Amino acid sequence: MTNKTKEVRIVPYDPGWKIAFESIRAELEKHIGDLVLAIEHVGSTSIKGLGAKPVIDIDVVMDSYEVFPAIVERLGKAGFRHEGNLGVEGREAFKRAYEDGFMAYHLYVCPKDGRGYLEHIAFRDYLRAHPDTRKAYQRLKEDLAAEFRYDRDTYCERKTGFVGDILSKTLYKV
Repeated sequence: MTNKTKEVRIVPYDPGWKIAFESIRAELEKHIGDLVLAIEHVGSTSIKGLGAKPVIDIDVVMDSYEVFPAIVERLGKAGFRHEGNLGVEGREAFKRAYEDGFMAYHLYVCPKDGRGYLEHIAFRDYLRAHPDTRKAYQRLKEDLAAEFRYDRDTYCERKTGFVGDILSKTLYKV
């Protein structure tokens, strides 16, 4: 399925993203806090100084898939619908069935040793620690957003090489 209608829009970093994440995390903790190891802010909105699409990415970290049925049940009662892995092994997507008043966010449940989660953390932490690389990623995102404004799939695809290069420099190896 292609995503060619929604505009790719990169906005300057907003300190409010961290506050919004903390509010969402507090809400999630009420429902599943005792079942999970962590609720992590990942993606570009989690990196101070980096512009981003204004959507918060959240990884809920579980010890193993043994607790996953209970997480699905509780999130379901809280109004979230499980959408499967959306083609990414080791990452389960959830969507709120109704407008909840928070800014837009993507919610994923991942095992602590899952590739998607480990890559998110490694990439986030590397960009936080390397301002020159963060600036280069900012330029890439802005250039791609200008070139592929209405083609989100190609926008994401064209970032893959940069992300892979960064991951190869981290302790996490692809």
